Amino acid sequence: MNNVQLKEIVQYSKNRISYDKLNIKTYISTDNLLQNKLGAIQINSLPSSVINTPKYEFGNILVSNIRPYLKKILYAKNEGGVSSDVLTFVVNEGFDPRFVYYNLFQDSFFEHMMAGSKGTKMPRGDKNQILEFEISQFSLQTQQKIAAVLSALDDKIEVNNKINAELEAIAKTLYDYWFVQFEFPNVEGKPYKSSGGEMVYNPTLKREIPEGWEVKELNEIAKVIMGQSPKGESYNEEGNGVLLINGAADYEGNYLKPRIYTSAPTRLCEVNDLVFCIRATIGKLTYAEDKFCLGRGVAGVRVNSLNYTEYIFYSLNQEIERFKKHASGSIIVGITKEDLTDYNVLIPRENILNNFHKILHPIHSKMRMNSKQNQELSQLRDWLLPMLMNGQVTVE
Repeated sequence: MNNVQLKEIVQYSKNRISYDKLNIKTYISTDNLLQNKLGAIQINSLPSSVINTPKYEFGNILVSNIRPYLKKILYAKNEGGVSSDVLTFVVNEGFDPRFVYYNLFQDSFFEHMMAGSKGTKMPRGDKNQILEFEISQFSLQTQQKIAAVLSALDDKIEVNNKINAELEAIAKTLYDYWFVQFEFPNVEGKPYKSSGGEMVYNPTLKREIPEGWEVKELNEIAKVIMGQSPKGESYNEEGNGVLLINGAADYEGNYLKPRIYTSAPTRLCEVNDLVFCIRATIGKLTYAEDKFCLGRGVAGVRVNSLNYTEYIFYSLNQEIERFKKHASGSIIVGITKEDLTDYNVLIPRENILNNFHKILHPIHSKMRMNSKQNQELSQLRDWLLPMLMNGQVTVE
């Protein structure tokens, strides 16, 4: 099978777009492109200094040219603008844009970029060397068939992500309504506070809370397990030992995806524990779906009662900004065990907590199932990808 260099397939976009035509949904920079090929998130605000910027259109392929090892790539489904360090590939006629995108989605492409990159702390790819990357040459019809198979997997992942986003919004709204605004249903099914429910001042929280509610430290209702990184020589990628969670890089959306094993695990979390990122990127929080070794950048929270699980999940999320303010450290900031164990948790009446658990548990179970399915679909896609591209597997 013949190969063809990328420079015969794509060209860098030379188009520009006026700043006043952009918005937070259509501007892409290296900051809002996600690592490990997870697409992009919406920026909070547009940069103030931009007058006009490179333009991308539907079907273009966007790749971050800073630190290529972070593997930031996006297939454009609309038009907009990019920052100067985002490469915009325009696919030539005779080639399927999705097929080209999946070729660049391979780890081998980012390894090629790194091989020609310049700089140590902030390596950048060489734009000429990048175009020397080789792709197997297929007919347009075969390209479209290969792209259709891989796109079907990604489309299902996208659907699951949208479902999870909707479910998460529902769950957060309910938590806020019940436990921030205190409008949980009273005995008559009416919103508690606005229906005249009795409120009492709590000196610990320095605010009013519903009558009959308590305040407890987190260590009274859950076990906090602070991570401790094993010795470096125990790390491996061969599956020897237990998967290690070190920090934010091991989170993939609502799922933990560690990539390194340790043959000398120290502190372990269990299935259903909450795993909380406590160093550098403070606040990432999700469920453990397996037994993992907890490295120094994370902590496990194991609730004493299943009924507390979802409530503690959103209580911790509610306090993330406060945790960040309490973080300390000269090089890498983090929070201490005491910051977690001494955290004051508002404890509702048992019946309110039970009702919240009954509503939220199936929602969280569905979200976790979708996240697990997405991980399996991603693994299938990544397993098929190189075999489809080199002709080992064909699409009838």
